[in-house]
Amino acid sequence: MASQSLEIVLPGDVIKTEGDLDLGPGLRRERHGCVVLQPGVHRFRAPRTHWVDTHCRRYVPVRGQCVVGTVLARAGDIFRVDIGAHEPATLSYLSFEGATKKNRPDVKVGDLVFARLLVANKDMEPELVCVNSKGRAEGLGVLSAEGLDFTVPLHVCRKVLAPACGLLRRLGSELRFEMAVGMNGRVWATSNSLRYTAAVASAICASEHMDEAQIAAMCREVAAVAHQRR
Repeated sequence: MASQSLEIVLPGDVIKTEGDLDLGPGLRRERHGCVVLQPGVHRFRAPRTHWVDTHCRRYVPVRGQCVVGTVLARAGDIFRVDIGAHEPATLSYLSFEGATKKNRPDVKVGDLVFARLLVANKDMEPELVCVNSKGRAEGLGVLSAEGLDFTVPLHVCRKVLAPACGLLRRLGSELRFEMAVGMNGRVWATSNSLRYTAAVASAICASEHMDEAQIAAMCREVAAVAHQRR
């Protein structure tokens, strides 16, 4: 079973580690260890994953993470996408499943996309793709304009996606919906009812400071209200 450490850290603190590590948000690898970049709680999940859980709305891109972004502009064969980072990310039209020079994806300025970060470091602009390593979309791509797009603190996204959190599982047993949760703090949700969509969004936002028991009770209450007829 995965274990987590709970230690409050500040920028400049050094976390002594050994061996090959997977570093998440808030940490940078140095010769003498991992340097903390953001204040928060140092967390560790076996066997080698470290990150800092911080209350932050400014996203720092991390390679491999999935994000929800807005297409800002098109320059030739490249789309510029706002992912809430220090600069827009780039997305090639060839980075979609089945895309070719003759079969281009239907992407317009203002569209929402669910994409994965292929390149993310301090010396290069972020680069996105809408396929996995096998060239399959698997849920990535342009999101429907009929859905609801909203923003939450970054740690709420990490909490919702954590295996130990039962929020999405409990909501899914009560309501039918589709959702894309970006690690950049943006969430997209849709269903066949505006009432259900609003209920899902409210549950995500309300879960920030709740434990599992409170989340279970809240999901039951939200589902009961959503099922009520006007």
